[in-house]
Amino acid sequence: MRDQFPFAVARVTRRWRKMLDERLKDLGVTQARWSTMVYLQQGGEGLTQRELASLMAIENPTLVRLLDSLEQQELIERRPCPNDRRARRLHLTKAGAAFMDELSERAAVLREEMLEGVTDKEIECALKVFHKIMDNAEKQK
Repeated sequence: MRDQFPFAVARVTRRWRKMLDERLKDLGVTQARWSTMVYLQQGGEGLTQRELASLMAIENPTLVRLLDSLEQQELIERRPCPNDRRARRLHLTKAGAAFMDELSERAAVLREEMLEGVTDKEIECALKVFHKIMDNAEKQK
């Protein structure tokens, strides 16, 4: 079971993202873009690019390209940082906030479909396991 565990987690993650991507296709945003917006919203508006890259565990140049495309779609905006002239703070635009509302609604429907028959207790147990794994991973740094 231990050998199968990481592959099972990866399969579930890939499937979840693929299904959500299909349900968001009509909004014209790729998985990389919508996941960037999710991290921005969860991390709190006003994050710097460096903070968001760290939160997403990706390199800054990769994030810059994603942010450029989101900015072109007018879903996010970069604002000057009052404390550091070189830094820019990231914020959702009104269109970006509306997009996130739509994403949240569609994600909630998918989540309920995929978790059908799974109890809250089972979810709680799975989350505890994932937290332990992440804690162990952090110790390896």
